[in-house]
Amino acid sequence: MSKKVLIVYAHESPASFNAAAKDAAVAALTAQGCTVEVSDLYAMKFKAAATTEDITGGVKDAENFCYAKEIKLASEEGRLADDIKKEQEKLKEADLVIFQLTGVNIKMTIKPVFQFPMYWSSVPAIMKGWMDRVLGFAYAQEKRYSEGIFKDKKAMLSFTTDCPESVYSDTGINGDINVTLWPLQNGILNYCGFQVFAPQIFWDPATGSPESRSSMLEGWRRRLQNLCVEASVYFAPLDYFDKEKGFLLKPEVKEKYASKECGLTVGIHMGKPLPANSQTKAGV
Repeated sequence: MSKKVLIVYAHESPASFNAAAKDAAVAALTAQGCTVEVSDLYAMKFKAAATTEDITGGVKDAENFCYAKEIKLASEEGRLADDIKKEQEKLKEADLVIFQLTGVNIKMTIKPVFQFPMYWSSVPAIMKGWMDRVLGFAYAQEKRYSEGIFKDKKAMLSFTTDCPESVYSDTGINGDINVTLWPLQNGILNYCGFQVFAPQIFWDPATGSPESRSSMLEGWRRRLQNLCVEASVYFAPLDYFDKEKGFLLKPEVKEKYASKECGLTVGIHMGKPLPANSQTKAGV
């Protein structure tokens, strides 16, 4: 069955490694019969700031303006700005969403342009703006996490770093990459209900050899051949938590994991060691 894929892409240079990774994904997925659409945020000059301009016809409570409430109401009433509506339509039609992240780039006289990684251990402002504005209508306390509105869709992050994997280890100076990924993969994607694939991480391509960069891209192409049948990253389901007690783990769940060596997930560790690779490996 043909799948629809949306790649949300954030890099200014068509000669960057990130562009090569995006192009590799488009080619590999198209070859499998997928319909692939790319939202090139810099080319689109996508507005990052979430403001009252995102709502047509005026806000309901200007004195006590709350973006989350106003954007949800505007969505229900069809009063969103055109750029948001266009992206939401792409999102609603997609079976898989790939967030292609990047950082700054460096130019070399002979070699292609490559980029450094995440901005400040997160996504670039223009990507965060896309998430804030386009996913705004999915922010709902009555439908979140395993019951979120995108529970039938899949999503993943694909990004580069400006340092080797060791720097993002549990003893590295930047800290465990699993902890870095938790707010993005759980707080945004899982919150909206997405089944989250393990991220595609390109470790330090800017300082690697041409051969190592080619190897990274080839590994990405191979992964894409079976991506849609991969298992997703594990997150504790919503019914593990007691709504009446502030969404704390239910006693029976705590008892189930009491004898285990590690906690349940990165964010819910129960005072135990963090489970290794729970944000970077499928099904962990």
